[in-house]
Amino acid sequence: MAEENENIDLSKTNEVLDAYEGIHGSLMPVLQKLQTIYKYLPEEAVDLVSERLNISKSKIYGVITFYAQFYITPPGKHIMRLCQGTACHVKGADDVMGKLVERHDVAHKQTTEDGLYTFEEVACLGACAMAPVMTIDGKVYGELTVNKVEGILDEYSS
Repeated sequence: MAEENENIDLSKTNEVLDAYEGIHGSLMPVLQKLQTIYKYLPEEAVDLVSERLNISKSKIYGVITFYAQFYITPPGKHIMRLCQGTACHVKGADDVMGKLVERHDVAHKQTTEDGLYTFEEVACLGACAMAPVMTIDGKVYGELTVNKVEGILDEYSS
């Protein structure tokens, strides 16, 4: 897993900020582009955004922590999203979540110690007919059971 204190290439941040210089309301697109570049929002990049856009760090972190799309630590190699919508909940999403927590000792928005997975609980994945549902790196897995999850996770563990 990437170390949080590794040296960050801020030239990429400056390029993004240069493209948005003088544009009012550019914080969200700047953060989205930086998230794409770094896969998370490094503190050094946030400091530079604060300085260049003249926005306090507390306001920037307020935006970052409000929107689930942003990470403030490096995410894992694979992003697992487990639906917690009504259909998934009724059909056993809690059992699936229990297996994920047991197997990986990970909770919402946390990354496994080996850096392989970041786990997120989401309100809905829009695949209610396949409930319970999860995605790994965008690939949809439905009609989950605890045993089925074991096999799916084995595919990504190597």
